[in-house]
Amino acid sequence: MNALPSHSGIAHRLHRSAVSWLLSWWRLLNFSVLMLTIAVLPATYRKDNRRLLAQHLVRDTAPNLAWFGVLSALVSLVLIRIVLVTSQSYGLTRYALDLVVRVLTLELIPLTAAAFVALRTTLPAGLEFSQHRQRAAVATVAEMRSVFFPRVAAGIFAVWMLAAVSCVLTLVLAYLTLYGFTPYALPGYTRVVGQVFNPAVTMILALKIIFFSFAVGLIPMASSFYYRASYRAKVTHGLSDMVRLFAAILLIEIASLMGNYY
Repeated sequence: MNALPSHSGIAHRLHRSAVSWLLSWWRLLNFSVLMLTIAVLPATYRKDNRRLLAQHLVRDTAPNLAWFGVLSALVSLVLIRIVLVTSQSYGLTRYALDLVVRVLTLELIPLTAAAFVALRTTLPAGLEFSQHRQRAAVATVAEMRSVFFPRVAAGIFAVWMLAAVSCVLTLVLAYLTLYGFTPYALPGYTRVVGQVFNPAVTMILALKIIFFSFAVGLIPMASSFYYRASYRAKVTHGLSDMVRLFAAILLIEIASLMGNYY
């Protein structure tokens, strides 16, 4: 007699969790469409809105770019040295550059850039903004244009800049580590890099960075847009955003790996 209520309660909780999960992704899709609509409206780029958008872009990109550039350079130097020494010990020096380019520029740097911007900027900003926003207020078009869109655009732009600058910096460091300060190895280096970055791989890398940036910029602000005081507690709100964001990043990374190596 006690088993039936127990199974019924479990089924009810599973159903409620499934509905909540589907609702959260539907809200994210709806918010993404709203942001896309705001982005194509000419009124979004009027003088006052341009100034506000530029402030968010600089504020969310410049500090992250400085810190991430230094950290990515140090990590890249260590990994390049490890790959070089390992390849030399096995007599596979000619494959060292190919491995460095593939591991760092195609996989690690875009992933770490998205995670860095999310943990340092968008997730804390989304959580803080959700706590200060009036819970019962319905966002107007003006609020969407002046409050939500600049934050979303700044998160997207920060991922683009961090990934692009760090990839270029890593390629320069790889050349200097492998060949030193000589221009004579440049033709062979560019040939190997060009073979790695064929049109298909370049397109997959660009799409991966774009989708990473969309996930980092949209998911935290979508949760803040639909946040209500009774909807979830503050800690649960932040943790659920983090789980949803990194689940999306993981799915994008798996899709890119399948596209590159299968």
